[in-house]
Amino acid sequence: MSPLSIALLSLAMSTDAFAAAVGKGMALEHPHWREALRTGVIFGAIEGTTPLIGWALGLAAADYVKAWDHWIAFVLLLGLGGHMVLNGLRPSESQAADKPARHGFWVLALTGLATSMDAMVVGAGLAILDVPILPVAFAIGCTTLVAVTLGVMAGRVFGRAAGGRAEIVGGLVLAGIGTAILFEHLSAG
Repeated sequence: MSPLSIALLSLAMSTDAFAAAVGKGMALEHPHWREALRTGVIFGAIEGTTPLIGWALGLAAADYVKAWDHWIAFVLLLGLGGHMVLNGLRPSESQAADKPARHGFWVLALTGLATSMDAMVVGAGLAILDVPILPVAFAIGCTTLVAVTLGVMAGRVFGRAAGGRAEIVGGLVLAGIGTAILFEHLSAG
């Protein structure tokens, strides 16, 4: 693969993670760079690892993973998004006081996994083409790290604009990403 092809593939693989990071950033109480970078590292590590897993699964499991990746992403993102919406709808005296300063590791890991299912299928596809996977996986992970870090900080700006209902908006963004993934795969099939 050419460096340009790797760069374009890396950007394509990080778009869902970027959108999810904007939603995560909106749900936080004034996220700082340290939290944005932490989120980026978690997403980047997962997004960089899933093509390796797909590569390892190879041809035998590629069809199975491809058949279910959109459903897995849809269920995870819809569940996480619905949870955020329900939290945002709960009445409270001060909505801003209810916003967390950071997301838990497992919430971020599940969101990162949900947005990286397509990278697993890409890894399996690259195994078929006999493309060296390590540079591609590294590029995808690094691109996702940067995209997610910037996405969380963008969510901070959008969160201020959304005010007390930012968690609802962020949850709807996650649910929308999951629905879009499902729709894209079902309409292509």
